[in-house]
Amino acid sequence: MKWKGAAFTVPFFLGFVLLFIIPLGYAMWQSLFREQAAGGLGLTGTVTEFVGFDNFARVFADGKFWLGMSRVLIFAFILVPVMLAISLAMALLLDAARRRAVRFFRLGFLVPYMVPGIVAALMWIYIYSPRSGPLTPVLDDIGIDADFFASEMLWVSIGNLIVWNTIGFNMLIIYAALLSVPRELFDAARVDGASEWRIAWSIKIPHVRGPLALVGMLSIIGLVQIFNEPLLFRQVSPETVTKDFTPILFIYNQAFAANNYHYAAALSVVLALVIGAVSFVYYKIANRGGNA
Repeated sequence: MKWKGAAFTVPFFLGFVLLFIIPLGYAMWQSLFREQAAGGLGLTGTVTEFVGFDNFARVFADGKFWLGMSRVLIFAFILVPVMLAISLAMALLLDAARRRAVRFFRLGFLVPYMVPGIVAALMWIYIYSPRSGPLTPVLDDIGIDADFFASEMLWVSIGNLIVWNTIGFNMLIIYAALLSVPRELFDAARVDGASEWRIAWSIKIPHVRGPLALVGMLSIIGLVQIFNEPLLFRQVSPETVTKDFTPILFIYNQAFAANNYHYAAALSVVLALVIGAVSFVYYKIANRGGNA
């Protein structure tokens, strides 16, 4: 009987092995090699030779890669609290709304998440456009001169796009956790004279600490791997969004522009280790003193 229950996990583990374990193992294997020019002048093509961990040594000495890594980590640790705060506020407001209105607002908040990332980036690039976008004339009318593609505004522009695109999903996870909180606790608190703000702060938020940590961890994983937005913003601001602007953009150019697949594989493995380490540390800190 227990094997019948375990059988339900087979699709997950099968997908995990095929889409994560095998590609990661293949990347690790590829990272141990390097393409070398054959012949004295390299006129006879290239050969693949085993170099061990030389590619990894190059990764740890590559300043461009780690500069891009520092950019996305700083961006993630600034943006994630903002995303969590907005998502939590939306979930609390939704939980306080009348049940008839919940369906409408829940769907409305989730619509941006249904928009594919590429489409969302293209849409916001149009909105930000100083020539054809609708936002610049509105800001000009109130005396604000904003260039959303300038170096000092670029991360703000990308952050706004990501928040718009993802908070609906985060809100839904937190709201689902709020629904599991016993309603009797709220009634008892109201009888004791607690305000709605006090109930939210002392009862609701502590009960969703685990989901908040999970949402934050997933957000960090996604932000460190940010690719679509910088790739498209590079088309309108190439002087700011360079080829090594983010780790994934750097890996992409190493693999498909420089044709250095083995070095790109080593970069990918190191990036996966960094993401795993950062996510682990964040999740431990976020759940300190509470249960996940």
